[in-house]
Amino acid sequence: MTATDTHRTIDAVWRIESARLIAGLARMVRDVGLAEELAQDALVVALEQWPQSGVPDNPGAWLMTTAKHRAIDRLRRSKLLERKHVELMHELEAEQEQTGLKMEAALDDPIGDDLLRLMFTACHPVLPMEARVALTLRLLGGLTTEEIARAFLLPASTIAQRIVRAKRTLTKAQIPFEVPLADELAARLSSVLGVIYLVFNEGYSATAGDDWMRPALCEEALRLGRVLVGLMPREPEVHGLVALMEVQASRSRSRVNPSGEPILLLEQNRAQWDRLLIRRGFAALDHAEKLGGALGPYTLQAAIAACHARALTADATDWHRIAALYGTLAQVAPSPIVELNRAVAVAMAFGPAAGLELVDTLRAEPALANYHLLPTVRGDLLVKLGRPDEARTEFERAALLTQNGRERELLNRRVQSCDGSASPKAPR
Repeated sequence: MTATDTHRTIDAVWRIESARLIAGLARMVRDVGLAEELAQDALVVALEQWPQSGVPDNPGAWLMTTAKHRAIDRLRRSKLLERKHVELMHELEAEQEQTGLKMEAALDDPIGDDLLRLMFTACHPVLPMEARVALTLRLLGGLTTEEIARAFLLPASTIAQRIVRAKRTLTKAQIPFEVPLADELAARLSSVLGVIYLVFNEGYSATAGDDWMRPALCEEALRLGRVLVGLMPREPEVHGLVALMEVQASRSRSRVNPSGEPILLLEQNRAQWDRLLIRRGFAALDHAEKLGGALGPYTLQAAIAACHARALTADATDWHRIAALYGTLAQVAPSPIVELNRAVAVAMAFGPAAGLELVDTLRAEPALANYHLLPTVRGDLLVKLGRPDEARTEFERAALLTQNGRERELLNRRVQSCDGSASPKAPR
């Protein structure tokens, strides 16, 4: 294996293992900033040693062991009280004797999962909501600062500042890294759901890079969501989010062709949709609805996804119901992106002119100024209305704005075929 191949392997291992590594370290050292530093130290050692020694059989365990050694070294140099020093030393040294990556959870720990434990801890009320989500996404969601910034439609520098301030706040306030009490879990639930949702979205439609999807992120978000259902079975929105992810994930095999090129929803082979995931999604949606109360944003989005899943063909899609659901979603969780999706549904249900009228009201929206799907949708509708020259301009702008290579190729093909017909961009 060449040095370049080794570095690519290290990068892949880091993307897979970093979240669990940081979560396990944070539980031991009780400091999220220090946990991230220790994990990064282990990564540096891997970059120095693996090109010569080769990638170990269990790279995740190697990184954890190396990080624990670094933690012990730091503790030996620190000014900690002797009692706490000895306590943590014994804990860390005992962990080195184990071959697995996870510590045994305490018997009274209701979460039993390092990632979810740290998610709830990082989503502490001492932090603003935006900082909770950004910090957890950075540490545990596997996303870079730039990816989080694109998810929030904000500059990367803004997100970076939020993350730095959040870590400092947690350290200064000496927030204990432990499972919140049961009566505190619900208060932090919205933050945790937001984290899982954004991680899934980044996996489902990658905002940057050369791949249309990043399946590992989808799988991790689904895993976390399913564990969360077991933890909080009476929360409708937990079931709603899992329902949404199950149904969306069911389309994964049909969303790219053998060469990795994207296939949009209306063009997909629905026979390839995973019926098991769809059934699981329908069951979760049914559970959310039966728990009662007004439908929340995740349950409403799951209901929209279910409309697509129930249609055996694209033509059989109930766009009138989808438009109505988006109208309700716009009231429950108003946002420019929800309005853009509603415009697509309205166009499909009532014609492209009706959709374009809604899209044009969003052109002055600051949050969508650099959002590539706004000109994409507008270009689709202009093609439908027989205005290819205007559509070409929109597709060219969208191609410049997207950070995803596959999507840029798709948009450039649309630039070259503006005299054809195209369908408004349905949810992907």
